[in-house]
Amino acid sequence: MELRHIRYFLAVAEAGNFTRAAQTLGIGQPPLSQQIRDLENEIGVQLFHRVPHGAELTAAGIAFRDEAKGAIAAAERAKLAARRASQGETGRLTLGFTASGAFNPAVSGTIRRFRARWPDVDLSLTEMNSNLLLDRLMRGELDAVFIRPGLEDPKNVRMRRLPDEPMLIALPARHRLAAHARLPLSALAGEPFVVFPRTVGLSLYNDIVGACRAAGFELNVTQEAPQMTAVVNLVAADLGVSIVPASMAQVRLEGVTYRPIEGEPLVARLALASLRGKRSPLTENLESLLPRPKTYDDH
Repeated sequence: MELRHIRYFLAVAEAGNFTRAAQTLGIGQPPLSQQIRDLENEIGVQLFHRVPHGAELTAAGIAFRDEAKGAIAAAERAKLAARRASQGETGRLTLGFTASGAFNPAVSGTIRRFRARWPDVDLSLTEMNSNLLLDRLMRGELDAVFIRPGLEDPKNVRMRRLPDEPMLIALPARHRLAAHARLPLSALAGEPFVVFPRTVGLSLYNDIVGACRAAGFELNVTQEAPQMTAVVNLVAADLGVSIVPASMAQVRLEGVTYRPIEGEPLVARLALASLRGKRSPLTENLESLLPRPKTYDDH
């Protein structure tokens, strides 16, 4: 039994006449009659009484009509569901982000716009460090991840760059250097540093180490923290100074202050990563909302 048989049957049932139903359907009356006979033969019952001026439903036809309407409605819903899924309007998107990236307005704004535009998508969010996010992306456990990228892209990973953000110096509020409106990195020489482990944020860690070396000193790490928010908390506890992405200044803790870096700018990179061979309407819709991304490789 095909959907067209059901549609032909419903047309005759509504018109009460084979000729009028054929005109409505845009087919000849003899082919329509044959299609109805084929349907009746398949079901094994008579659906219509042929009367001089048309056709009347039998008891079996009335029962079949009620179920047939539901079948057509279900088919239309299925068709609509398939179309919506193909356009990324439904489905499930698994999205990862770093703890510091979550504070970046580009990340939170993109997620907010996505939820507002496609509310029927099941959006699953995961927070962890960049290395773990990339690992889960490569295993197919996440569809896309906001990470701190290195200078080279991992193989088979497509990076969509977001605007870089400046880095700031985080100081204990009563630190002697807090009296300055801006500070060169060289002013931090010899200061105890609070940082996240190199294994947690490799690219950002290396950028900070490289910038300090360029300023003439080696990083004096005295305390590590697992996340950027924890770094700020430890700076507020007067355990040392740090260098953090500017978006972390949203963390307004008593006991910590932020100062711009004077001289050569130091920036934190951020990108949305997805697998090249796993493109989907959902990730494409997400990427369409990114704020004018710079692209490493747009192939």
